Amino acid sequence: MAKSQSTMQVGDELRIIGSTEYVSIGKLDKIPAKIDTGADSSSIWASDIEVSRDGTLTFKLFAPKSPYYTGETLESKEYKVSVVRSSNGNEQIRYRTTLPIKINGCTVKAALTLADRSRNNFPILIGRRTISGKFLVDVSKINVERPHKAKSKKLNKELIENPYKFHNKYIKKSK
Repeated sequence: MAKSQSTMQVGDELRIIGSTEYVSIGKLDKIPAKIDTGADSSSIWASDIEVSRDGTLTFKLFAPKSPYYTGETLESKEYKVSVVRSSNGNEQIRYRTTLPIKINGCTVKAALTLADRSRNNFPILIGRRTISGKFLVDVSKINVERPHKAKSKKLNKELIENPYKFHNKYIKKSK
């Protein structure tokens, strides 16, 4: 008999994932994703989101400026809407559909809201509902380098070389 989610023991059938992971969706491989245990739902960058007269939801994953964009139009007759509240309290109405996602070798059906994530560091955010009962998150494990870390390293090097010049260039200028 399969164990229910509430009786699973730590490490029992659960895969350990990091706070960032590469995921696969269909033919697309190695897409960086943020694993966010503070987020209830999961979200994916989508563009050209439309609903036809017959009620079919169509969209494209990512957008032309994304390296993961293929231009392929996906469609679904099975979708819902979600009201998503961001950490700053703003609410957005988004379409939500289910897609199979492979995380750390395990394929799961993920309910994903479709959103413009072009300004986010990660085109996919995986929330609690997707990982609950399937994965344990080890926050010390980072499998995808965060883009801003390289920028921070460069800035810190500049700071060490000349703190006064750095301050005038970046900090004083921004006031």
